[in-house]
Amino acid sequence: MKPGVFLTRVLPPPVMQRLKTQFDLKYNLHDRPLTKPELIRGMQGRPALISMLSDPIDAEVIASHSGLRVIANYAVGYNNIDMKAAAARRITVTNTPGVLTEATADLTWSLILSLARRVVEGDRLVRTGRWTGWNPTQLLGTQVSGKILGLIGMGRIGRAVAERAAGFGMRLLYHNRRRLPKPIEKNLHVTYRSLPRLLAAADFVSLHVPLTSGTRHLINRRAFDRMKKTALLINTARGPVVDEKALVTALKNGKIAGAGLDVFEEEPAVQRALLSLQNVVLLPHLGSATVETRVRMGWVVIENIHAVLKGKPAPNAVR
Repeated sequence: MKPGVFLTRVLPPPVMQRLKTQFDLKYNLHDRPLTKPELIRGMQGRPALISMLSDPIDAEVIASHSGLRVIANYAVGYNNIDMKAAAARRITVTNTPGVLTEATADLTWSLILSLARRVVEGDRLVRTGRWTGWNPTQLLGTQVSGKILGLIGMGRIGRAVAERAAGFGMRLLYHNRRRLPKPIEKNLHVTYRSLPRLLAAADFVSLHVPLTSGTRHLINRRAFDRMKKTALLINTARGPVVDEKALVTALKNGKIAGAGLDVFEEEPAVQRALLSLQNVVLLPHLGSATVETRVRMGWVVIENIHAVLKGKPAPNAVR
């Protein structure tokens, strides 16, 4: 008999085909997140759960099924899962690291360039029929080449963003929980700075840290006060790393010049004030949204489930 798997959202077709072939698959037929009762009902009798970052897998959900052996999160992050509850029941939790790196780094640069050169505003101007022709002072943006890029977090994605900056001739500063070895700093052409010094110097501040108790609201009112008034903030990490209310105040009061956000503090909810501001670019969590990446994430999920159900160590266990 094929092992049972419950999937909370439909995945790209190649992944769905493999899941149906290799497992006794039950999945969410609705194009929306499941409610907690729906989630609990769906996972009953199945040893494997494939969850999304948007699924709160709390202690109640975990305790509802005694036969659950693995929670395979279709994401790098796993802050949606009660890790203590999973550990207490000896449930393996896995994620999909590594495969999102290039896509998220690409998107980070999409936000940097879109924000700096006011691409979204320009597109909106043309589409609404308000463009009356070339104007020497129309939608003036800011130069990217030669500026200072401050990277907060230097894991896989932060390093990939740094590599892409080479073509723009930027000066690269970084802050990380642990300083990188000097050979890596030299190879990436990055210079370590304390967080306050980085914030004060950078023209672009890009966030690449996981969400932990130490990084929640890392970018807050005090951080905005330290930044240049011309600085632009980019967040493709986790929404709660930025205090959204403080961000709105900083944008309205000219503490910083703009922000590019792919993630939000209470997503899918967004601070209403952000929606009316012209100096922000807002994306619906597209960091890993390429066909290639989302399919590779599926392969990683399947590999992790097979390993756990066969009694082997999961390649990407986070517990």
